[in-house]
Amino acid sequence: MGTSTVTVPPEDSGTRLDLFLSRHLPGVTRSRIKKLIEERRVLVDGAAVKAGASLRPGSVVTVVMPDPEPPDARPEDIPLKVLYEDSHLIVIDKPPHMVVHPSHGHASGTLVNALLHHCRDLSGIGGVARPGIVHRLDKGTSGVMVAAKNDAAHRNLAAQFKGHTIGRVYLAAVRGEVRSDSGRIEKPLGRHPRDRKRITVRQSGRGAVTDFEVLARRGGMSLVRIRPGTGRTHQIRVHMASLGHPVLGDATYGGGVRGMLPGDAAAAALLRSLNRPALHAVRLRFDHPATGRSLDLEAPEPADLSGLFTWIRGGAP
Repeated sequence: MGTSTVTVPPEDSGTRLDLFLSRHLPGVTRSRIKKLIEERRVLVDGAAVKAGASLRPGSVVTVVMPDPEPPDARPEDIPLKVLYEDSHLIVIDKPPHMVVHPSHGHASGTLVNALLHHCRDLSGIGGVARPGIVHRLDKGTSGVMVAAKNDAAHRNLAAQFKGHTIGRVYLAAVRGEVRSDSGRIEKPLGRHPRDRKRITVRQSGRGAVTDFEVLARRGGMSLVRIRPGTGRTHQIRVHMASLGHPVLGDATYGGGVRGMLPGDAAAAALLRSLNRPALHAVRLRFDHPATGRSLDLEAPEPADLSGLFTWIRGGAP
């Protein structure tokens, strides 16, 4: 059982209690918040109130978490590449084709299933014994990911991501030879109006910033180092596609390789074997949530992309 308190800031004056908690308790679902309020585990200035109660600036909201419940996902013995681990967090190198969260159609084989088996020291996130996922990589994207083991670490890491103080670096092979050696993409992103599974550039979307640097060009392709300043869904894939240089292997956003096989037989074979976006989260830098020490973790180039990256750099795959 744990207790957390939050003082209502002026900008949240008049906000409903349940909405306020959904903003200030990252990783806790709306249904879980509703249950905590109904169980009178949420107090405002020492008194239990309803979910729709309007908050006043300066009020103190106290949340008393019960002992962690059993996880809603099943632990599975799935191998993980652990880059760093302690009692507060775990950093892994996510393989491609692995979904992060269990969902309809992906009830097993996810990163959460694997972490539940690997981490035997979870103290609970939002009152449930599960790892705290504070950021995601798309199913087809590989590379560095961090997960929290307790509420305090989860809140701290979530705040770092929200404040954009996390350092993230990706490598991507994109279609076409990018003319500019470097650049910044500042285009708002939102759901596609007709296909809700896709993201598109739209003025009504949320602001998104992506910096890129071209490392090499060869055979109608470019190897790009990317530093996203924000963490929108599909951000890198959509932003690069908006420049006319979609990530290779990303058929959703125009990165299909049909019709662009180079004369080099080895490179052509690499492209034909590409069965996911050529995008890898190579580096993640953040402050440890308990000690404040800077952690800088790297994931090596994955086997299915390293040959292509090497060829674009001018080497033999």
